[in-house]
Amino acid sequence: MQSYIPKLGLALAAITYVGVVLGLLAISLFLVVDLRDKAIEVAAAETRLDRLSERPRPNSSPSIASNAGPSGSPFLDGRTITVAGAALQQRIEAAVTKAGGTLMSSQVELDGPDAKKGFVGLTASMEVSQPAVQTILYDIEAGMPYLFVDKLSIQSPEVFGEPESGRMRMTIGVVGQWQSSD
Repeated sequence: MQSYIPKLGLALAAITYVGVVLGLLAISLFLVVDLRDKAIEVAAAETRLDRLSERPRPNSSPSIASNAGPSGSPFLDGRTITVAGAALQQRIEAAVTKAGGTLMSSQVELDGPDAKKGFVGLTASMEVSQPAVQTILYDIEAGMPYLFVDKLSIQSPEVFGEPESGRMRMTIGVVGQWQSSD
């Protein structure tokens, strides 16, 4: 009877060893299959993103049109600096209106320290919703002519006593360059 116990122990050890090896092999196989599935999902997401953003694939030749920036002149339009200031004022008013805001006041600054270099400044006060702030800033800085936000001040509705309105008061200083035709 004692001779069967060591053989039984060896058989049990061998079965346990084979079971552990098969278990580890099954786990490894599961992880490899899961990794492959994730790679397929990532490739599908990249394809959808390419289709949505209409960008060329890395292995395709880039088109000239995809590298084009905003169209138009980088300078403020106008035969005089006063007309250029009015164009700047209209541009800011259009951006605020497009974002659903209300322009309360604006002031063109034609005689600032950089006016001799052809820069025109504008300070505008407006009431806008919180999502409109980003829309307005993007519209101003990403379009043509090139405009730069010089100053920005935003007050929440709680500061001026109208929390239920949800509209914030924003004062913005914008600068653009005018190029004379001389």
